Amino acid sequence: MRVLRIVEGTSVDGPGLRTSVYLAGCAHHCPGCHNPQSWDPAGGDDMSVDELMRVIAWNEAPLTLSGGDPLAQPGQVLELVRRVKTELNINIWLYTGYTWEQIVADRRLADVVRWVDVVVEGPFILAQRDITLHFRGSSNQRIIDVPASLASSSAVELVQFS
Repeated sequence: MRVLRIVEGTSVDGPGLRTSVYLAGCAHHCPGCHNPQSWDPAGGDDMSVDELMRVIAWNEAPLTLSGGDPLAQPGQVLELVRRVKTELNINIWLYTGYTWEQIVADRRLADVVRWVDVVVEGPFILAQRDITLHFRGSSNQRIIDVPASLASSSAVELVQFS
């Protein structure tokens, strides 16, 4: 898996102190992106799922996957989130430029997010940038409660964060 950076004990990528893993690769290329260096799928360093699991387990904190776009590496991210949930049972947030509707329409992406608690979805739109929003950059982006959304077959937005 191509990893750009791991930030331990961050509070900007979801509620509480979290371990954030920034993954390489993003095809969305949103104008105004705060992290355009993450677009290159060959960026960062190769790390195995086992290596990432050791870091995540050591931190004993909720996990956030960001980037780039974690869904640019769906096979390896699926293995990681499945193991994090089954072995560590910790909260997982995932940031993506795909919309919820695009995710559930693509089996590879839907397989990944079914192991995730929250998806912060949608492309960053510079014209809708809003610095007052919690955990997202533009007002079109939604914070999706994945289990509730899968149960109801439609996107259920989170309004409170825990």
